[in-house]
Amino acid sequence: MDEKRIHRIFEISILLKGAHALIECIGGLILVFVNTASIRLMVNTFTQTRLVDDPDDYIATHLARLAGDFSVSSQHFYAFYLLSHGLIKALLVIALLRNKLWAYPLSLVVLGLFIAYQLYRYSYTQSAALIVLTVFDLFVMLLIWHEYRLVQKHASR
Repeated sequence: MDEKRIHRIFEISILLKGAHALIECIGGLILVFVNTASIRLMVNTFTQTRLVDDPDDYIATHLARLAGDFSVSSQHFYAFYLLSHGLIKALLVIALLRNKLWAYPLSLVVLGLFIAYQLYRYSYTQSAALIVLTVFDLFVMLLIWHEYRLVQKHASR
């Protein structure tokens, strides 16, 4: 594969990480400004009709259970987690797209820490989504490492 194609895949992957960071920030802000009772009501409204049609609906039953267990402390944790995670990733995405040399190794460290946490969470949840996210993060790390080596080579010239 030629370097232009690899670079294009790198840019697309970083933009996808940026979009994910934006979604996390929006989710975190929603959790900051919407109270738990409203969240439960919204989830119950969404799942109620689905559960009437199919009482075994996988997504609806899990969402209803999560909403029932959703507390103020978990709301604060998730708001903080989503906002901090999203802001860190957004700043790194911007720095990477601007070819800031310091952002490459920092991104590798941060993604490595996120992967460690995702695997830790997977040990409790067995969520396939965490595995998919981890595989994507590993792929992005490889692209960042490859791009970092190229940027370093060009910077030393």
